[in-house]
Amino acid sequence: MSPDSITFPTSAPFDTRMLAVDDHHTLHVEQVGRVDGVPAVFLHGGPGSGCQEAHRRLFDPNIFRAVLYDQRGAGRSTPKRSLVNNDTAHLVADMEHIRCALGIDQWMVVGGSWGALLGVAYAETHPERVSALLLRAVFLGSKTEVDWAFLHGPQTFYPELWRKFIGLLPESERSDPLAAYGRRLMDPDSSVHGPAAIVWHDYEQALSVLQPASLDLPPSLEAARASTRSLPSTPFIERHYFEHDCFLADGELLAGAAHLAGIPGAIVQGRYDLLCPPVTAHELARAWPDGELRIVAAAGHSMSEPSIQTDLMAAIAEFGRRLT
Repeated sequence: MSPDSITFPTSAPFDTRMLAVDDHHTLHVEQVGRVDGVPAVFLHGGPGSGCQEAHRRLFDPNIFRAVLYDQRGAGRSTPKRSLVNNDTAHLVADMEHIRCALGIDQWMVVGGSWGALLGVAYAETHPERVSALLLRAVFLGSKTEVDWAFLHGPQTFYPELWRKFIGLLPESERSDPLAAYGRRLMDPDSSVHGPAAIVWHDYEQALSVLQPASLDLPPSLEAARASTRSLPSTPFIERHYFEHDCFLADGELLAGAAHLAGIPGAIVQGRYDLLCPPVTAHELARAWPDGELRIVAAAGHSMSEPSIQTDLMAAIAEFGRRLT
């Protein structure tokens, strides 16, 4: 997140807790802002990335009581990278668990990319609990979207990056690189899954911004194996969700958009978002009459892009004031 575009100061949580949601998973949950502020919940992306300190700055501490938490297997939640009982329905149920534990009746739901999918799934399941819905970079979990983001989009717009991505694999595996990297991510041997996680992460990061600083990937899986970097959780959890079509029926969230009727909100969408292109945001906006689509002209996917962040923060503040 660009420091130059942040307008709200970093506020320390007034409440931090580890909340057990079942016999296996315990979630890191924190609250920032005002104890008596407008309740809001932030849903991080990935799946698997976790919340960051900078995410607190999206919320005006004079208006909001913002809840941030790390989803199952992500961030500071435990067990780290666990895929046990880790699916979309469980993540929706976790949000209700958190809401009830904190004594919140209704809250504004804010999420981007994977967080947008989770926000829509939650709002369709529990519309009476959503005071407003603010989305960025809409993703609805279809195989078509995943294939575009990781296969067709890169081949079209970053062929040099695509060639590097598949070139790290044996030639026999290059026709289905997501499956090839996925098999490595599932291998219990760290010398196998570690390099795959690093390459997957760097590939996705390069695609997430309008002007990537680098299109470099490790020169080989062997070189990635020698890296001393800590392994990101996102590739492991993303592969798990993509392998199971995000645990959704084809077109399920778009078909269920009628349940969003009466929920006010907005979609902040980068015009040149390669990972979550505008077509999906347009489809959702057509099915959600109370949601306003706001296209950010010169922007890609990442919330770190100043124009995306500025428009998202403005939308959050606007709806927060309406709910005050």
